[in-house]
Amino acid sequence: MRIRRPRRPRQFRLADSAQQIVGGFLLAGPFVVTEEVWTLAGSMNGWQTLGIVIVVFGIGYGALYAADTTRDVEEEQEVAGIPLRFISLMVVSFGSVTLLALLLDAPDAFLDDGESTRTVVETTFTAVSIGSVFSVVGAATADSLFSKPDTNNGNGDGNGD
Repeated sequence: MRIRRPRRPRQFRLADSAQQIVGGFLLAGPFVVTEEVWTLAGSMNGWQTLGIVIVVFGIGYGALYAADTTRDVEEEQEVAGIPLRFISLMVVSFGSVTLLALLLDAPDAFLDDGESTRTVVETTFTAVSIGSVFSVVGAATADSLFSKPDTNNGNGDGNGD
């Protein structure tokens, strides 16, 4: 008798996005309103910001498909060859931090009034990217913890064989 490990459902559901949103907001909040994050963002250059964005994407992909052995990237729904779950994770990670930053008026609170619009946008994007490092961890963790394994072993017939 061979024991099969449970598989995650193939279909990505709205509930999966909701779980990601909860996790993303949970860990993003404290970093959006921290002056040190905005000071750090103001001192970073474009290459450093790009590096942070790459780190966020790497953490997200690794958490969804490398750390979670019950999920197979080949079985995921895709949009233009990119897994839908991963796209949702990135939208939630960056979106939750952006939304909190704007709702809490963080750019106006932490940036000087004399800054150019370009500088405000660049610094805000960098601060959002820094916050997204933590948001992606929360979103991916929530997605992995609260997703229900597929009890029919992925064969779709519902009888568990």
